[in-house]
Amino acid sequence: MIAPVDVTNIQIETPRLLLRPWRETDLEDFYEYASVDGVGQMAGWLPHKSMEESKMILNMFMAEKKTLALELKESGKVIGSIGLENIDFPDAVNRQGREIGYALSKAYWGKGLMPEAVKSVIAYCFETLNLDWLTCGHFRWNAQSRRVVEKCGFRYVRDTVRQTRYDTEEATKLYVLYNPHKEI
Repeated sequence: MIAPVDVTNIQIETPRLLLRPWRETDLEDFYEYASVDGVGQMAGWLPHKSMEESKMILNMFMAEKKTLALELKESGKVIGSIGLENIDFPDAVNRQGREIGYALSKAYWGKGLMPEAVKSVIAYCFETLNLDWLTCGHFRWNAQSRRVVEKCGFRYVRDTVRQTRYDTEEATKLYVLYNPHKEI
């Protein structure tokens, strides 16, 4: 079952990041990384073509209340996002959870920031929200996301096919992490 989530008042601090709700003032930072070729494709969406497109998606993030901005503490710059997506996991019948999805500015790849962010969201989801499970997936060819998933302790479940936002199908590896504080 999909657990209810509302990130409106969530703030999670890590050594280098502040994970918080999106704000209208984040638009320029969002467009800056979302318009770069190679960033969105890792998560199944195309680079943003205009500031207006980014504004529309930013408004969606704020309305849906399930996606956090990743703010670099040293500069206050938003460099990515992490969402708790509405995807059911039929292997966990009568249990509640979400799927973690993420994107990071290409300028910050390879610095360990995404595992830092994902681990903090996992802790929040299990310790504060008391979720039973979290899933995470990556396209078969996405080695960077595979490393994040491995570093965060997810367990491989199966290969599947995922429909992307630009109407293609991608071979995807699906992983799960169960709440270690619960008997499942």
